[in-house]
Amino acid sequence: MRHYRICPVCEACCGLEIRTEAGRITSVRGAEHDVFSHGYICPKGVAVKDLHDDPDRLRTPLIRRGNTFVEATWDEAFAEIAARLPAAQAAHGRDAVALSIGNPSAHKMGLLLYVPRLAKALDTKNIFTASTLDQMPKQLSCGLMFGHWLSIPVPDIDRTDLLVVLGANPMASNGSLWTVPDFRGRAKALRARGGRLVVIDPRRTETAAIADEHHFIRPGSDVFLLAAMVHALFGDGWVRPERLSPWLAGVDAVRDAVQPFAPEAVAARCGIPAPSIRALARQLAEAERACLYGRIGTCTQTYGSAASWLVDVINALTGHLDTEGGAMFPKAAAFARNTEGRPGQGAGIVTGRHRSRVSGAPEVFGELPMTLMAEEMETPGAGQVRALVTLASNPVLSAPNGDRIARALAGLDFMVSVDLYLNETTRHAHVILPGSSPLEDGHWDVPFPQLSVRNHARYSAPVLPRPAGHLPEWQILTKLAAIARGDGPDADPVALDDTLVRRDVERLAGERADAVLAEVSRWTGPERLLDLSLRAGPYGDGFGARPDGLTLQRVADATGGIDLGALQPRLPELLRTTSGRVELAPAPLLAELAKARAELHAPAPPMVIIGRREVRSNNSWMHNLQPLAKGPERCTLKLHPQDAARHGVVDGQRVRIVGPQGAAEAPVELDDALMPGVCSLPHGWGHDVPGTRMTVAAERPGANLNALLDDRLRDAPSGNAVLSGVSVTLEPAG
Repeated sequence: MRHYRICPVCEACCGLEIRTEAGRITSVRGAEHDVFSHGYICPKGVAVKDLHDDPDRLRTPLIRRGNTFVEATWDEAFAEIAARLPAAQAAHGRDAVALSIGNPSAHKMGLLLYVPRLAKALDTKNIFTASTLDQMPKQLSCGLMFGHWLSIPVPDIDRTDLLVVLGANPMASNGSLWTVPDFRGRAKALRARGGRLVVIDPRRTETAAIADEHHFIRPGSDVFLLAAMVHALFGDGWVRPERLSPWLAGVDAVRDAVQPFAPEAVAARCGIPAPSIRALARQLAEAERACLYGRIGTCTQTYGSAASWLVDVINALTGHLDTEGGAMFPKAAAFARNTEGRPGQGAGIVTGRHRSRVSGAPEVFGELPMTLMAEEMETPGAGQVRALVTLASNPVLSAPNGDRIARALAGLDFMVSVDLYLNETTRHAHVILPGSSPLEDGHWDVPFPQLSVRNHARYSAPVLPRPAGHLPEWQILTKLAAIARGDGPDADPVALDDTLVRRDVERLAGERADAVLAEVSRWTGPERLLDLSLRAGPYGDGFGARPDGLTLQRVADATGGIDLGALQPRLPELLRTTSGRVELAPAPLLAELAKARAELHAPAPPMVIIGRREVRSNNSWMHNLQPLAKGPERCTLKLHPQDAARHGVVDGQRVRIVGPQGAAEAPVELDDALMPGVCSLPHGWGHDVPGTRMTVAAERPGANLNALLDDRLRDAPSGNAVLSGVSVTLEPAG
């Protein structure tokens, strides 16, 4: 049989064609009929078969008894949770239970759509997610500028003449906060029509290798480069916002703020000559259709929020924001808050509604920085975290100072995990509830159509049946929420969901609630929530008011999805700021730029480390899949030959990398694609911890980059961890 499936592994969200025979997968290939990815596939997509078949993937609940895990029934597992989780809440308060949410949750609608219900039931301020290890600076800057956390403009690469990429490697990632399958093919088409690709990165990445132009930049100096480019736009008369002018607030404040950052003043700090900085600004200003795109490298540094903000300031000042071929805003068919309510104006965003107990860090988007989780567990006193719920989260490997996190987890009174694996984090749990194979779930990409290079609507049904008795993840979260509310372990998750959905529909639809619920009655769980959102969305049928509009059934019947067209200008309709304008000069980001000025002339450390993205390695669990793990060793320390000679090491030699928090060992791989003074180690490795069940990953465990990093270093406004440009020393190992 042939099945259509949307890949659940990375942000590209490619369509797959999966063939099965007698309930087993026989092949995985790109779906030629997918309206969005058109048959493109990368090695991660093929590996969904190996994830489904992985003998290490958990299929039965586990309960820890002493130092070992024993298999348990679902009833036994929930009874254990009900006996211990509410007790922690009752004894120590609601904030004594924390919630940690990992990146894979974003790719499973059964998790993502039900996390808010669990968080509400737990009623804790201690919520930590992978966002503060990755993207929170961009979400914060866009929230301040445009009024919503996911109003993030993306490059309209299919119609641009010039794409400038800063601190991103879409050849490996196929976009990040930019869903763009087959970046290579799109970049090739860009150049074929006479366009240009320019890359700014401390490493000559796979993307830089195909670019027309590449500039090395000192890690951590993006804010200085971008401020200098803005300075050049004003000083050289290249500010041309065109039709955006009526909707831009704060242009003069931005001009004043960048005065100390002339290209000549920042050139030494960022390692790019002043004439090159001016040329970059001029190219963006003079191109008819152009876009500047910055991503994880711009986010995971000390001034991540300010750098993320200045990227969009440059696009706005050059007239390339919200214009064809520039940085544009997708219009998602479902779950997009920037299509709801009054168009063009809203309440904006608010941060700091509460602060962390120990460090006093402000809440951002309802979250606290992941790097504060350990101190909240370690520090005695009222509000100390005594229990934890993790959802597809492995902070022991993915967050700085994972050893400290592991020690803190070992001291908890109780921990429950929903996960596919017994890994470096879940080994500390008292109960592990196995998640579902992605191929057993229906799939809709909840966040990624809000970041997609083209508007579309796609749904894929389950490929394989769920094993008898195995609860879907939305029901697991619903039962956990019931336990947190004090309803006990025996609550019926389907009945609870019916009650909560009716309550929400009655609140929104009033006397039409029965009619609305009747329209979506064929669906349950996340599919019902999806149908409700689709029908009420910008392309929806309005529950019968627009007969040609979208419903889940209509999308499901269109195998390969429905193309909703190229991105279109959305300003001012998209805005949800209180002013109804694009806020170019948010006060918190102006303050960050003022702080950066004091570091403008700081000397560069002799050696700094950066991460690395590879097409076969996205998250730590992928290292347990043989098709992705095979081949040459990937967890190497890339080092420029000049730096290797300076440290007296040769290619293949193991070195000890010492950071501000710890040390790790890795073999050297000489690579002149690195800027001198910069070394690179990929993230997500370090599978040499005892007590896990990840057989393939343990064969080549690799070195944990995050073990080197200081969990006290954060981008102040967003709380995002500093993962790039950190000073290290190198020495021959052992």
